[in-house]
Amino acid sequence: MPTYQYACTACSHEFEAVQSFSDNSLTTCPQCTKPIRKIYSAIGVVFKGSGFYKTDSVKKKTVSESTSPTPVTPAPTSAPTVD
Repeated sequence: MPTYQYACTACSHEFEAVQSFSDNSLTTCPQCTKPIRKIYSAIGVVFKGSGFYKTDSVKKKTVSESTSPTPVTPAPTSAPTVD
């Protein structure tokens, strides 16, 4: 279940509440019974596994493609000179 943060508009009391998605939002401060507001903040997201990065969809070289033989040409030999 998610944890929500709330702050009182009157006494500035801040607190957290664990609520289900289907629960109604809280409306009163537990200290002074004045109206409260929900605090929204950024969350940290961690993607694990494959399929989340641009490089995951790049075609990877197979072993046969990366180790293909290159043609070998013999080095030119000079003919012996006769004096």
